Amino acid sequence: MKTKAVRLYGKNDLRLEEFDLPAIKDDEILAHIVSDSICMSSHKEALQGSEHKRVPGNIATHPVIVGHEFCGEIVEVGTKWKGKFKPGNRFSIQPNMRHPDILDGLGAPGYTFPYIGGAATNIVIPNVIMEQNCLLNYEGDAFFYGSLAEPMSCIVAAYKATYHVEENYIHHMGPVSGGSMAILAGVGPMGLGTIDYVLHAPKRPGLLVVTDIDEQRLRRAASIYTVEEARSNGVELRYVNTKDLADPVAALRELTGGKGYDDVFVFAPVRPVVEQGDKILAYDGCLNFFAGPTNSQFSAEINFYDVHYSSHHVVGTSGGNTDDMIESLELMAKKVINPTAMITHVGGLNAAAPATLDLPNIPGGKKLIYTNIDLELTAIDDFPAKGKSDPLFAELGRIVARTNGLWSLEAETYLLEHARRI
Repeated sequence: MKTKAVRLYGKNDLRLEEFDLPAIKDDEILAHIVSDSICMSSHKEALQGSEHKRVPGNIATHPVIVGHEFCGEIVEVGTKWKGKFKPGNRFSIQPNMRHPDILDGLGAPGYTFPYIGGAATNIVIPNVIMEQNCLLNYEGDAFFYGSLAEPMSCIVAAYKATYHVEENYIHHMGPVSGGSMAILAGVGPMGLGTIDYVLHAPKRPGLLVVTDIDEQRLRRAASIYTVEEARSNGVELRYVNTKDLADPVAALRELTGGKGYDDVFVFAPVRPVVEQGDKILAYDGCLNFFAGPTNSQFSAEINFYDVHYSSHHVVGTSGGNTDDMIESLELMAKKVINPTAMITHVGGLNAAAPATLDLPNIPGGKKLIYTNIDLELTAIDDFPAKGKSDPLFAELGRIVARTNGLWSLEAETYLLEHARRI
């Protein structure tokens, strides 16, 4: 079977190509991809090429398919896996498979393999993926939710990694139920997903403060995850623009009555933001650094007096495990969480390579790629303007207007039925 895919050959060298996939072996699965969302990790991969820890050293002659946030349908199942998977099943992939024999446990779909990655029309799923229980059935109705399961699993993992300690040294995992929580630089795509999860998680804070310095993005977040909805779930939600505050630390602490925050999530690898998070922690407060820096020398000052006397601690996670991914898929399938707000752009496979390379310079949130269509990367907010000359965008604009400007199953279905095939 032929596939069209974006492959990495070296630093900043991504190529959209058509080539033949090998026939599947008895322990492999042939699959068709429908959607893939672009992760900042893929941009870092393209930037670093074979210097990236998950990318093999021989990509100049043996390129890998990029993309690891994908969803699709199974086409053909090898003999070994016919009892577990069937053609027509929808699936998502847990890329963080940690197999010890593949790049010292760092190998992953979208980074390491020649025939499996999200930026493709068709793929061959190797046996190791199933052996590691990383091919996951998806029961939801929209493909894009399956693509958002991986980033949501990272949020679930970070939430679980937060911890607090009793005086007899018993560790309690997760945030303080009914406590105070701050999400700093929190209205980017991952921040929005975290707000959604926090408002519906088993352990919810009594106070949730979300900060940023972009008023427009704060207003968008507030229109999606409203104060009223939060209150109905037992959470007092505040959005705060810290840009013009004379003393952001004092202002944020004041919202807690001076106590500080039990849990602080930092969503930007920016030294002043990290240090602000440290300064607003309460006794036994946990700072969760949820922002993967590209600079390996990135650092910030932490008050070690407070580490010693106020029991402050810092955690960080990179990716989620299979249980986190399964939880994310189930919560989306049951419509408990709806991380659609993460998505701000859609495009076809032709847009995947340029968008991946230029990702930090494209404003907004998640860039969602539908791999079987030819469509320039387009902001959802731009649908009405483009609709003046293009009937496809005119109808998409009308569809998303009914959902507060958010992508939806109806929008996905219409796009897949009417967009030009690649």
